[in-house]
Amino acid sequence: MLSPIDPSAVPGNTNHTNASHFTPQPNSRLSHPSSCPQRPLVASRDSAWRDFLEENLVILQERYWPTPWCLESRLQTVLASILRYRLLPRVTYRKEVLQLRDGGQVCLDWLDGAGEVSSPIILILPGLTGSSQSDYIKGLVLTGSKTGARCVTTRTYCAANSDDLEEALQHLRTTYPNVPLIAAGVSLGASIIGNFLTTRGEQAGEYLVAAVVFSTPWNMQLGVKSMERPLCNLLLNRYLVACLCGLVSSMSYQLAGDHKWNYDHVMKSKSFREFDSRFTAMQFGFRDAEDYYKTSSLHEKLDDIRVPLLCLNAADDPFQPMEGVPVEAAKRSSHVALIVTARGGHIGFMEGFLPTCTYYSDRLFLQVLNSIFTNLDKMVAIKKEANDYARRKALESTSKS
Repeated sequence: MLSPIDPSAVPGNTNHTNASHFTPQPNSRLSHPSSCPQRPLVASRDSAWRDFLEENLVILQERYWPTPWCLESRLQTVLASILRYRLLPRVTYRKEVLQLRDGGQVCLDWLDGAGEVSSPIILILPGLTGSSQSDYIKGLVLTGSKTGARCVTTRTYCAANSDDLEEALQHLRTTYPNVPLIAAGVSLGASIIGNFLTTRGEQAGEYLVAAVVFSTPWNMQLGVKSMERPLCNLLLNRYLVACLCGLVSSMSYQLAGDHKWNYDHVMKSKSFREFDSRFTAMQFGFRDAEDYYKTSSLHEKLDDIRVPLLCLNAADDPFQPMEGVPVEAAKRSSHVALIVTARGGHIGFMEGFLPTCTYYSDRLFLQVLNSIFTNLDKMVAIKKEANDYARRKALESTSKS
């Protein structure tokens, strides 16, 4: 029997400066950031979106106090998952099955008894092998419900393919045409939302008021290399791949048919790279694992995003080395605000000496949701300012070329 640890949860100065902010340096040892509590780095251009966040998110003016006896990034990741598992209640969902145009289907798990038909909707995507009952997803769902919104989760499995996500959003927008809609994603779910935003451009704004992502693997090539380092990262790598193999085995009925991949060969995978070479790339039509990682990575695509996006990463995330987090690109982006804490691991973000089931990431989520839902008129102006900036930037780039 697997442990209660959810496998998907295992592991520059800006224009506004302040000495108490966490500021990563190019040559610093980012795997060992300072243990002193620091305010997070906010990477964003001077914009209406940034002004809105700094005005409404009190948490950005606070120092992040990571749990002092749990500073190490992998320990943060693992213990955060265990504590959430132990402290959060089981959540009851109402399942809706959505038939897709390609003949497949996705499940929409609605938090039971929350919100009204006219309430805002938050669509949440979990990590690699997560589900609606994953500890960190329950945390976000329960947090979202505090705003009076209706929370719904769904999952897809390819970081570079957001077609299923788009159909889910189309369904929600058609069924609830006048309801504000926000998408939130964690880890793999963050990648899927990010790729939806980068590939759909302004069309994504027809569905979403904004998006929020946590522990995004911005540069998947660097992330996979990080997880291949001995000893702890490599052990986590093997544990997660064993969970992935178990997931494939449990879905053997759905995956039945003729495939390029070989089941026995997939089951022998011992690393992400082996699993993605033997299964993911073949299942989803990529040339190889490297092609999948390159296509899925978002660090060079921020300029294509046309929806206000708030991102939270930790500098010590074992899945995403700090050098892969696009701080400089976020400073130039029209729509992206990137928050980086010195510590927090991967989907960890425990805080306080005795952490409870509510963490830094949950508090950030609650504040941004409340701010958006109570200022929808301002979000319209924020989108317009950001879109105008993006168009001017595109025209300047065209004229120079």
